[in-house]
Amino acid sequence: MAARPPQGDTEEPESIEFGIAALDARLDRAGVQFPATTEELIASMGNTGVPYDAAGNTLDLAEVLRELPEERFETERDLLNRLHPIFEDRRRSGAGSLLGRVRSILPF
Repeated sequence: MAARPPQGDTEEPESIEFGIAALDARLDRAGVQFPATTEELIASMGNTGVPYDAAGNTLDLAEVLRELPEERFETERDLLNRLHPIFEDRRRSGAGSLLGRVRSILPF
């Protein structure tokens, strides 16, 4: 089932950010300065649930950061590179389930 797009709407639809893109945006909004430690990142982020797929499923950033062997990240790129595979693994594992496949075909 699909819904028709609004007629005469000239605005572009909002994009859905998830995974590293969502984390990157949240780091920018939080004003995180690098180098940063795990605890500094957690303290500055507040809510640490970051969506890892378009359906809005979240990954607890605080939990993931505490599991990493690194406790300090020199640059934002270092942090994002370290977390990217974790977000991708979670996204792929969710997409393989029946519920994940159904969510991926729904327009919302």
